[in-house]
Amino acid sequence: MNAHRHSATARNLAVVLVAGVALAACATPQPRLAGKLPDATTGKAPSGAGGRYKVGSPYQVAGVWYVPHEDPHYNATGTASWYGDDFHMKPTANGETFDMNAVSAAHPTLPLPSMVEVTNLDNGKTLQVRVNDRGPFVGGRVIDLSHEAARQLGYDRKGLANVRVKYVGPATLGGPDTGLRYASNAAPAPAYASASYIPPAYSAPLPAYTPPAPVSVAAASLPPITGAAIASIQIPPVSSAAPVYASAPAVVRASAYRVQAGAFSDRSNAQRVADQLSTAGQAIIEPVQRPDGVTLYRVVLQGGADEGEAWGLRDKVASYGFAEARVLRPF
Repeated sequence: MNAHRHSATARNLAVVLVAGVALAACATPQPRLAGKLPDATTGKAPSGAGGRYKVGSPYQVAGVWYVPHEDPHYNATGTASWYGDDFHMKPTANGETFDMNAVSAAHPTLPLPSMVEVTNLDNGKTLQVRVNDRGPFVGGRVIDLSHEAARQLGYDRKGLANVRVKYVGPATLGGPDTGLRYASNAAPAPAYASASYIPPAYSAPLPAYTPPAPVSVAAASLPPITGAAIASIQIPPVSSAAPVYASAPAVVRASAYRVQAGAFSDRSNAQRVADQLSTAGQAIIEPVQRPDGVTLYRVVLQGGADEGEAWGLRDKVASYGFAEARVLRPF
């Protein structure tokens, strides 16, 4: 009897223990399963819209010369930084648009655009990014990644990381309209154009149309026009000279590309830059008023009608230390 009681007690205890383990398993997170979930990577490579392939001429920034060139065996280690808000939605060195939320990078010498593999040596994460801009120009850093690329490599909060950069190959070029969305100006279709449209029912018939009563106009007798009245009218002589027409105002259009070296709030600074670039081409100063009322003075050089020559002039301006120089298209 005692043995039977002890056996029943043991069975009850086992049931309680099994139930407790089951409840604990439900309440405890499972790290092994969570570890199998992929990291969230919302950013993608930019479309390359508006970009062009370029290597570029040697240029100087802050007293340091950089020589862009083809380097299929490029493999370097060093410090990586990242850039974001200050350049968001601004043109890159090869004509694309920088998006801080896309996976891209800037490199001082590799051809644009290129694909490189960046490995964060601090945590082992690796990512392929599109190089479509020039930089960085601080402290001998080897590459400058977009904010999204730095986030995926795990150093966006630190700001800097030890990395290895390997050249993968040239990146594909996007067409001028690649990735762009256009707003439609088409008016929405009226409801009655739909096949499922059902006209509303009327509870009472419409009243019959009653035309308005005709209005009688009394005939008025007009006095006859006599020859004396006609003779008193002065008729100007007919001239045989050719008619003269007012000419339409001429429409002024910019038919040439231009290169903007920079924009300055102080005109004297703009004048100094224009003087510095006098050997690169004809530099002029254009005042531009912003919506907030502030006037900026931008230094612009004529780039000619050929886009390739304009980009060559842009690279020449950059070699004078103006790395943010940009090509302005004709309008």
